[in-house]
Amino acid sequence: MSISRRIFLASGTAMAVVAVGELSKKAPVAAQTGTLNLYSARHYDTDNQLYQSFTKKTGIKVNLVEADADQLIERIKSEGANSPADVFITVDGGRLWRAKQAGILQPVSSTVLTSAIPASLRDPQGFWFGLSRRARVIVYNKSKVNPAQLSTYEALTEPRWKGKVLVRSSTNIYNQSLVGAMLAVHGAQKTEAWARGLVANFARPPEGNDTAQIKAVADGVGDIAIVNTYYVARLMKSKDPAEQAIAAKVGVFFPNQRDRGTHVNISGGGVVKTSRNKAGATKFLEHLASAEAQQIFARSNNEYPVISGVAIDPAVASFGTFKSDPLNPDVFGKNNADALKIADRAGWK
Repeated sequence: MSISRRIFLASGTAMAVVAVGELSKKAPVAAQTGTLNLYSARHYDTDNQLYQSFTKKTGIKVNLVEADADQLIERIKSEGANSPADVFITVDGGRLWRAKQAGILQPVSSTVLTSAIPASLRDPQGFWFGLSRRARVIVYNKSKVNPAQLSTYEALTEPRWKGKVLVRSSTNIYNQSLVGAMLAVHGAQKTEAWARGLVANFARPPEGNDTAQIKAVADGVGDIAIVNTYYVARLMKSKDPAEQAIAAKVGVFFPNQRDRGTHVNISGGGVVKTSRNKAGATKFLEHLASAEAQQIFARSNNEYPVISGVAIDPAVASFGTFKSDPLNPDVFGKNNADALKIADRAGWK
């Protein structure tokens, strides 16, 4: 099966269109039961396996439009009743909450989805469903840090970590969701005090993505960093010896194991409100919650499955097991705007 990519301009934004199984110059406006129009903010080539397996199972071809989540949300809103989109998929529960608030999703009633996906990983009203999990952890330089010194996110404000903490910008939604989760636990005053303490311990002003933080820890720029686990696994599995060497220098620590658990975010999706193929769209989400698709999420992109009984990738498994925070993404998604304001006041740019 060949997959071809082209770029076109829509609402001033560059987006990639991929037709999986059959090329199409653009996603068709008139949806067909044999075609599914997917708007996705997941930019992983390995996801093609998910689409191909769905087509093989159902005969439904997938037309893929790729762009950043906020751009896709705005595009669906601007397309209105004429939107060709059937399914919206993104990374981070905060953006799923935004999509729901923007009114672009519709509730789905599916016993397949509700029985497979825990309630803590799906919208209470069925507007979106978590399809993979991502743990936001602490990575540390093995030559400088004894993991026994680590405990919680809250403890990263301790004087011992002065000038040693690395993290990307607060404008990144992964961090907004982490702060949003802290806000749900501690309230605004304590969360802002924590954010100020974290900023006071920064090794440098935030720059780069999670991979950049891991590399900086390995290079000794800082001793510890807050990142998602799959970035570490990518380096471990890289064919580049230099990236393997970076991964070998760092360890993974799961915070808050003695209380609420490590912050877990999701990648997930929902059926677009104006979908002309709701049945096919629901089937697609159900497929992504199947053991077959969950194995692809786990093995191909180093994520944690949302259903039980699916083996995780060996590299991810090497990090060990952990207790996860059961807080529903709907909660920290709702808190994201306030979380960003708190981070701004704290000087976390």
